[in-house]
Amino acid sequence: MRKYLIIGNGVAGTTAAEHIRKNDAAGEITILTNENLPFYYRTRLNDYIAGKVSADGLIAKKVSWYKKQRIILYTSTKAASVDPKKKMVLTEDHRSFDYDRLLIATGSLSFVPPIQGADKSGVFALRDVQDARAIKSYSQNRVNVMVIGGGLLGLESGNAFIQLGKKVTIAEFFPRLLPRQLDNEGAQRLQQIMEKMGFSFKLAARITEITGADRATGIRLEDGETIPAEMVIISAGVRANLDLAKSIDLEYDKGIKVDETMQTSTSNIYAAGDVAEFKGLPPSGLWPASMQQGKVAGTVMAGGRLRYVGTPVSSQLKVAGIQLGSMGEIDVEGKFASRVWTNEDEYTKIVIKDNRIIGCIMLGNTKDFLRITRAISENADISLIEDLLPA
Repeated sequence: MRKYLIIGNGVAGTTAAEHIRKNDAAGEITILTNENLPFYYRTRLNDYIAGKVSADGLIAKKVSWYKKQRIILYTSTKAASVDPKKKMVLTEDHRSFDYDRLLIATGSLSFVPPIQGADKSGVFALRDVQDARAIKSYSQNRVNVMVIGGGLLGLESGNAFIQLGKKVTIAEFFPRLLPRQLDNEGAQRLQQIMEKMGFSFKLAARITEITGADRATGIRLEDGETIPAEMVIISAGVRANLDLAKSIDLEYDKGIKVDETMQTSTSNIYAAGDVAEFKGLPPSGLWPASMQQGKVAGTVMAGGRLRYVGTPVSSQLKVAGIQLGSMGEIDVEGKFASRVWTNEDEYTKIVIKDNRIIGCIMLGNTKDFLRITRAISENADISLIEDLLPA
């Protein structure tokens, strides 16, 4: 009987376990996680902070699911080291787990820039449910919230506090919001919509310090301006959790390097999700990519045949309740032809090269997003979606 050991119970690790069981009915599957919950929806942590969902409501796979799948889950158990020769993992509390196949799915960690004062009380980064609990508790009697970072996670965090009736300022280093998903006009339209919701914005903000003695009282910008706040949320992106990779000398750069089977540079050790780097591309941080990588890893570990070819760089999501779809070349610099139509609450842009669709932005209305992204993936002629375009 083959022993499978998975470190990490996020979407990649859990999906891998599911597909191991589909391909190996008899194997022993064990998952270790340093968190105290089974697999839960990280994407709903801001709903938890806003009081829209309970801690139990976050859970995606209940204990009964693990029992039914015959998967052994150890919560509050942090892997400390791996011995590839002995095929053994040692935990921080000195327990040992042996394996025949190992999957590292430890995800990512919040990136905290080297800002003076980032270690003060009242400064948080949101990555897991423990962070969410601390943020929710600290925010109880506070009104002014500063969010550093105008990406998706930062805007979603800000929206949780808006729903609680707090005053929220977003400070963003770039001159526009969501620089990966939106061009200048789209970002400006999103900003206008969100300002109506109660957000304030400080763009092209170079932050030199989080002010206050022991407790955060605001931020200071490079030009000397100080913006007051009673708590600060840092949402400056994530970095792959490479602690285990470094301890066992796996090849890594921005993530643990894997091939199309999700195997690392060491035999019988695989990686998937936010910790994995495929074909030199940094981890995307997207749920669909982690799920697909977990499926491939689990299938291959159990002897199946499956290959990972990449996940299309497209995103369809909600930003503070506002629909957004983005894929391919968004053409910030205006190098290509485009068709644009807009109104007070919507912005749509189709980017065209040689009469073929190479990218799109859809803000406020994503009804035809799948149709357009299919056309992009198929390198289709613009005529295939002509009925969607304005005259």
